[in-house]
Order: sequence, then structure tokens, then C-alpha cells
Amino acid sequence: MTISAPSTLSEAKITETLLASAAAARPVTLERFRTQLVVDNKDHGGFDPVTEADREAEIAIRRIIGERHPDHGIVGEEWDAKAGTSPYCWVIDPIDGTRAFISGVPVWGTLIGLTHEGRAVAGLMEQPFTGEYWLAAGGKLQHGRNGIPAPATASTVTKLELARTSTTSPDMFEGREHAAWTALKDRVQVVRYGLDCYAYCLLATGQIDLVVEVGLKDVDITPLIPIIEAAGGVITTWDGGRAEMGGSCVAAATPELHEQALAVLGAAMAG
Repeated sequence: MTISAPSTLSEAKITETLLASAAAARPVTLERFRTQLVVDNKDHGGFDPVTEADREAEIAIRRIIGERHPDHGIVGEEWDAKAGTSPYCWVIDPIDGTRAFISGVPVWGTLIGLTHEGRAVAGLMEQPFTGEYWLAAGGKLQHGRNGIPAPATASTVTKLELARTSTTSPDMFEGREHAAWTALKDRVQVVRYGLDCYAYCLLATGQIDLVVEVGLKDVDITPLIPIIEAAGGVITTWDGGRAEMGGSCVAAATPELHEQALAVLGAAMAG
């Protein structure tokens, strides 16, 4: 069920903040995209890249939010959380898909979401290089390219065998999760890798039917929840719970498809 933002913060103000924040981050990311950036690794046991573009874009977004909503909390990918005195909290991933960003592939995006008492109520994904945006507030979804609106609704696919499916990488699955992913991918029509947040937004416009991932952070998924729900899709954790805290998540175009995916994943995990 789509959760609309409470009346104490209007849909118009939420939308204005999301758009202003994305506009502040846009030049920061665009001027650095497809340049020879210094890439730092945040994961000494693996590879979790971060660049100046990530850090500076989040600073730009935080500045806008702080000016407009000084009592709100902020949780971001690159900087420490800011505690607030309000039940609202903004959730930021300035460049979701940094691997794509440093490789020059335009499937990364700027994610900005809003929660109220822990529930996602609004979210935005902007891909500034292609000019695309998806914005959900008040249970309604706006989508377009270069300011021109376009339709946005999830597909009507209800069967796994017809599902166009995505996950960021098969390497993210280990142990029983790998067995579960294998069981699922062997049932679906086609699988595409490497799309990060872009896959969820393609689900919201009917090109992808199912997205299955593990190891997500709250900043990776919270801004996308209102977008998927406003498009008519369903998103939960693998055990059917709310997805705001990340972890193992499933997004589907229809309740029927979501139920089938959970059943396959659950059976493989239990086996």
C-alpha cells in the first residue's frame, strides 16, 4: 500500500525540496562524469568505490535540505547522520551506482528520499546525464526526460516465466542466497545485470518486471520505495517485510509476480 506524506508537510513542499536538491547535485556530478577521477575504496576487504563527486554532491543536497527543513534528520551514504527533532528524515545516496559512474555508464542515479517515522513517503531518482527523473510524493508518480512528462506505470506481468528481471551482479549472492537466486533466474524470461537504481525505475515504467537483490543499505532502497509503489508495484524484503532498512529485497510489477518470486526464494533458502 502506498503511504502518503502526512499533511504537516505538504506534497508541494516535499516536491520542491526533492527537485531543488537534485538540481543542486546535478552540476556536481555531471561535470565529473566521464572524467579521470580519483577513486577511493571504502571496503578494504573488497571494492566499494567513492569519489569526489559522491562526497560533494551529498554536501550540496544536505545544504538544500538543511536550509529548508532544519529540524529534519538526514541520513546519507558519504557523511555522518544528522539527528533531527522532527519525525521526518531525508535519505540520500548522491550517486547510486558509483561503479557505473566511474566506468562512464549512465545507469547511476541521484537518490533522495523522505521517511516519516521510519516509513518511506517520498522519493526521487534523477539520471542527469540522460535527463530522466522519477519523483513520487503523495502517492503520485512523476516521470519524464529533460522536463517533458512521460507515462509511468508498472507492467501487468504476473508470471515468473514472462518476467524481465534484474540484479546488480550475480556476485552479490553467496551461500543459500546464491542457491535462491539461481532457482529464480532459471524460471524467469531474461536477466539483465549492472543497472543499480536504474532497474527499479525501469520497473516503474514497465520495462523491467522484477528486481531481486541482497546486501542493500537503507540509502540504496528507501528513496525508490515510493516510486515503485506509486507505479503500482510491490517491494518488500525476502521475508515479506518493509524494505526501508535494506538487506535482501524484491521489487515486482504486480502482487502476483511478487508472491511467486518470494515463494521461489523462500523455498530455496529453506532447502
